[in-house]
Amino acid sequence: VEITAQNHGFAVDPDSLPSRDVEITHVNLNDHTNEGMRHKKVPLFSVQYHPEASPGPHDSHYLFTQFTDMMKAWRQPGSSHQ
Repeated sequence: VEITAQNHGFAVDPDSLPSRDVEITHVNLNDHTNEGMRHKKVPLFSVQYHPEASPGPHDSHYLFTQFTDMMKAWRQPGSSHQ
């Protein structure tokens, strides 16, 4: 569970996403809106909040680690993704 401030007027409807390719990763506990997702086949993910913001300096550090790890893996020599 991550606690973040919600202050947005738009959200992605999970029913509009191709379920075979996209996985919902974060859901708002108050209104059940989509707060994050990832693509299952390509290195793509998103969150609907500011992971670099407070309350703590390391609360969302894993997202930045996940991002850099994904980019390194995508660029590996011999990867079919180049």
